[in-house]
Amino acid sequence: MRLEIAVQDVAGATTAARLGADRLELCAALAATGGLTPSRGLLDATVAAVPTEVGVHVLVRPRAGGFVYDADELDVQVRDVRAAVAAGAAGVVVGALTPDGAIDLDALRALVDAAEGRETTFHRALDTVPDLARAIDDLARAGVTRVLTSGGAARSVDGTVRLSETVAWSAGRVEVMAGGGVRPEDVAALVATGVDAVHLSASRVVASAGGPGGGAGGYTTTDPEVVAAAAAALGRGARVR
Repeated sequence: MRLEIAVQDVAGATTAARLGADRLELCAALAATGGLTPSRGLLDATVAAVPTEVGVHVLVRPRAGGFVYDADELDVQVRDVRAAVAAGAAGVVVGALTPDGAIDLDALRALVDAAEGRETTFHRALDTVPDLARAIDDLARAGVTRVLTSGGAARSVDGTVRLSETVAWSAGRVEVMAGGGVRPEDVAALVATGVDAVHLSASRVVASAGGPGGGAGGYTTTDPEVVAAAAAALGRGARVR
C-alpha cells in the first residue's frame, strides 16, 4: 500500500517526503484547475530536493477543462513528458479521451512511448468514462502502470463500490490508486477496497493578497498535519534523514 501526495512547491514536496509519502504528484494550480503541468524550474528543484527513494511523478496536463486534445495540445504534452524524463522524474501522470468518452489510445500510446519506460499514471479522466471494463482493458494494452480514480464519485470514499470493481477487473494488470477528496479518516475504507495506493492533496489555504493582476483568495500548499495523519492511517511514520 503506497501513499501519494499531490504537491505544488518544493517545500510541500520535501515535507510530504519526510512525513511518509512514497510518491509525489507534482503539479501546478491544483485548487483552481484540478492540476496543470508544473514549470521545468519547479520540476528540477523538486527532483533535486526530494530523496531518491520518493518518486516524483509529473502531471502533464496543458490546460483546464476536458480531456479531448487536438494535435497541437498532444504535441505539447509529448514534449512535456520528454522534458520530465530528462529532468529525472520517476514517472508522469497523463490522460486523454476521445470525443465519445473512451480512452484515446493513439494519444495515450504516444505519451507512454515518450515516457521511455518511466511509470505512467492515467489520471481521473477515467472517472468520466462510461465503460469501465473497456477502459481498464485499453489502459492495460497501452502499458499504463496505474490509474488514479475516485470510483466515479466526487469523493473517493463515496465511490468504494466502483473502486472495488476497478480492482477486480484490473486483476493486477494495472495498479489502482484511490484519490479524490480523500481525508485521513477515509484511508481505512479505501484500503478495504483492495486498491494499491491512496492519493490526496493534503493541502491548506494560505491567505494572501494578490495585488493588481495577482488574483485574490490566497493559495494552497501542503499541510504537514494532514500528510502525517494519512501516513499514520497506513501505519507508517516520518522518514529518518
